[in-house]
Amino acid sequence: MTNDELEALKHPVGRFAKPGRLDAAEREKLIAEFGRLPGELREAVLGLDDEQLDTPYRPGGWTVRQVVHHTADTAIQFYTRVKLALTEERPTISPFDQEKWAELVDSKVYGIGDSLMLLEALFRRWERLWRTMGEEDFRREYIHPASGAWTMDDVLALTVFHTRHHTAQIASLRRRMGW
Repeated sequence: MTNDELEALKHPVGRFAKPGRLDAAEREKLIAEFGRLPGELREAVLGLDDEQLDTPYRPGGWTVRQVVHHTADTAIQFYTRVKLALTEERPTISPFDQEKWAELVDSKVYGIGDSLMLLEALFRRWERLWRTMGEEDFRREYIHPASGAWTMDDVLALTVFHTRHHTAQIASLRRRMGW
């Protein structure tokens, strides 16, 4: 497999770029997509058995099971960071080692049902929060020790991208495997 082919499997929707300041219409479009994402992820894994869930989405990549659990883990982290940014002045957040988290037993062995339900509930609650935020709220920031300042516009765009990205990895695997 060439590096380009591997890159396409790893990043099926491309790479993320911070959007900068969004206008109300751009935010609304992202929030509407945000609300659909847990259902799209659930659809992407519908009917997969344990053997399929334990298949890496690409050579050297995580299994489908790990991807689903990672998506939930990351959403929890992002949601907490948003709440911190809305309630504190430019907090410095604590990063997490996603590779080590993906190797924990709950990510490698357990069923994905709880993570899918968690995402659905969290995104419903979070969507309501996004919809109540004003212009000034979306300008609020947190500081990531490695990547610097992140506005709430950035985090909204990243969360949509991240969930879409992992759903596309699973959908791509299903197409390639004929599942």
